[in-house]
Amino acid sequence: MKLVTFRSANGESIGALHSGGFIVDFAGLGSRFPSTMQQFIEAGDEALTQARQWTDRAPAEARVLLEDARLLAPLPRPIRLRDSMLFLEHLEVALAKLDTPMHPEFRRQTIYVNSDTAHVFGPGDDVPFPIDTDWIDYELEWACVIGKTGIAVSRENARDHIFGYTVFNDWSARDLQAVFLKTGAGPGTGKDFGNSIGPCIATVDEFEDPYALTMEAYVNGERWSKGSTSTMFHKFEDAISNSSRIAPLTPGEIIGSGTVLNGCGFELDRRLNVGDEVSLVVEGIGALTNRVTRLQA
Repeated sequence: MKLVTFRSANGESIGALHSGGFIVDFAGLGSRFPSTMQQFIEAGDEALTQARQWTDRAPAEARVLLEDARLLAPLPRPIRLRDSMLFLEHLEVALAKLDTPMHPEFRRQTIYVNSDTAHVFGPGDDVPFPIDTDWIDYELEWACVIGKTGIAVSRENARDHIFGYTVFNDWSARDLQAVFLKTGAGPGTGKDFGNSIGPCIATVDEFEDPYALTMEAYVNGERWSKGSTSTMFHKFEDAISNSSRIAPLTPGEIIGSGTVLNGCGFELDRRLNVGDEVSLVVEGIGALTNRVTRLQA
């Protein structure tokens, strides 16, 4: 299933995209059924089975036309968001442009940064960049959403803890990021202003092989980036196994992949402008489109 959070004339709800070109609203399952994506994920396999049966039936009273709905970030306020560096080719190229060697720890373990969960944007949203930046950039990523708790999960069992996958844009203000990186404190203000996820969460059973998906980025309709999930050095299973040795996995947390090779303007020596429309597309999940704006005082 491709699960969505959306707003319609009946208010905000969760549901599933249907191949017939409409959304199946889960509100029809009754008041005891989860009403938010976070609650739905926490409810586990029983809720997923009910939702799948309801979506297959797609009763007329539960159908919401796409043109009558506004898709939101599928998890509007993730309880946790860790952006991992699993695509190492991008990192090597980016660091080389900064005359910095890649630390061997990036190959030995899954390195991540904690990301902003307060400013999460969904499909169609405008993304306001910091007032003081002159170097606006996107990052072509995808992410997994955790569905089950776990401690010290083995890599072999890690996929059992993945609820689904979504597209992830780790927006970056490169000039602000560069200043923070010089201090050794991480990306700081260069990334701490917003992330985009969506347009849906595609459940694991949607994919024969999640590590064989085409990834693309378009700016104002022009393709800037193309890559594949097959080029990940570390997999989500590695990140899950490592992270679950630090603290218990929590249903609803998101683990980002890091950027695919040539998946940002920095690598391509190109910059975004205010007003540009950026669409990130991951095969089997969909397109996540946002417009770049400027934060207004």
